[in-house]
Amino acid sequence: MSDHVLSLSSVDSGYGEVQVLDDLTMHLDAGEIVCLVGPNGAGKSTVLKTAFGLLTPWEGTVDFHGRDIGGMAPEDIVREGIGYVPQTDNVFGSLTIDENLRMGGVARSEGLGEVITELYDRFPILDEKRSAKARTLSGGQRQVLAFARALVMEPDVLLIDEPSAGLAPNTADEVFEDVVAVNELDTAILMVEQNATKGLNISDRGYVLDQGTVAYEGTADGLLDNEEVSKLYLGG
Repeated sequence: MSDHVLSLSSVDSGYGEVQVLDDLTMHLDAGEIVCLVGPNGAGKSTVLKTAFGLLTPWEGTVDFHGRDIGGMAPEDIVREGIGYVPQTDNVFGSLTIDENLRMGGVARSEGLGEVITELYDRFPILDEKRSAKARTLSGGQRQVLAFARALVMEPDVLLIDEPSAGLAPNTADEVFEDVVAVNELDTAILMVEQNATKGLNISDRGYVLDQGTVAYEGTADGLLDNEEVSKLYLGG
C-alpha cells in the first residue's frame, strides 16, 4: 500500500493559455518534508497552486489519499486536509493574532478553541502577542502566524511557498526551525524555497524543476552532493 498522501501525475497546468507545468510527476509521503527548488519561472509555485485548487490541471491528476482532487475548490481542499501558506498576503494585517487564527478555523464545526490553545503552546511568541495586530509583527513572526493559521484545520499536508523570502538570514533560520516543528506535528510538507541549500538541509527529499518539469529528484542529501545539480541550480 502506498504511503503517498499527495501525488501529481503527468500534470500539465498554467495560466490562461500559457502552459507552465509540462507532464510533471511527483509525490509527497506521510511525515516527509519535500523541497521544490529550481530557477525562477521553473513552475515551483504553480505546483502548489495546482495542488491547492487555485489552478485546475489541464491534463493529469492530483491525488490526495488516493482521491483525485484536481480542480476542486480551495475551500473544499482545506476541508479535505491540505493547508496552504502563500509567499505573500498570508495573514490579515488589520486583525489580531487571535482573530487571524479564528479566521483560519472558520470551516471547523467544533474544537476550535482547543486547537488554538494547542497552537499557542506550540508557538509561544503568538501567545505573548495574541492581541497585537498582525501588521505589527516582524517578518519572521508573520510567517509563524501564517503557519499557525494554516494549522488550525489540522491538515495532513501543508503547502508552503518561499517561507524565507525577504527575511534576514538569522530570521530565515528561525523560520526553517518552525517548518521542522510543524512537520513534527505529523504534517507532511511540500515546500518551495529559493534558498535551495537551506531548504534541502531540512528536507527528506527534493525535486529540481526546470521549464515546468522535474529535472532531478532524490534524497535531499543526494541532491546536495550532486555536482551537476550544485553547479546548475545551487550556486556551487
